Amino acid sequence: MKTIRFFESGVQSVPQITAWHLADLGEYLGKQKLYERQAPQKLKALKEHAIIESTVSSNRIEGVNVAPARVKEVVFGRAHLRDRDEEEVRGYRKALELLHTKSSALAVSENTIRKLHRLARGVIG
Repeated sequence: MKTIRFFESGVQSVPQITAWHLADLGEYLGKQKLYERQAPQKLKALKEHAIIESTVSSNRIEGVNVAPARVKEVVFGRAHLRDRDEEEVRGYRKALELLHTKSSALAVSENTIRKLHRLARGVIG
């Protein structure tokens, strides 16, 4: 809330610490783009690992568990699902994928929330 008030007050300068952080972000963005060109396989492996960890951790909060040996296949849709837990893990992944690929086109609405909930619960349709 203080940030909005800060900009509403018409202050034209940016605090120096903010400028330093913005400069750091710009530097890291450049490094990321260089890494994307030089080591795409490593970046892909890191991205897959992050997706798996996020999916498993988020579902574990809800009491959903999948055997560690099957996690990768379940998350990326390469395995036949054995139980409700596996359906929910894959559904969560599909909801996450929708958010990552079409977030700018998704309206914050009851229908969007219902759609994400259906996906996350493993319900088709």
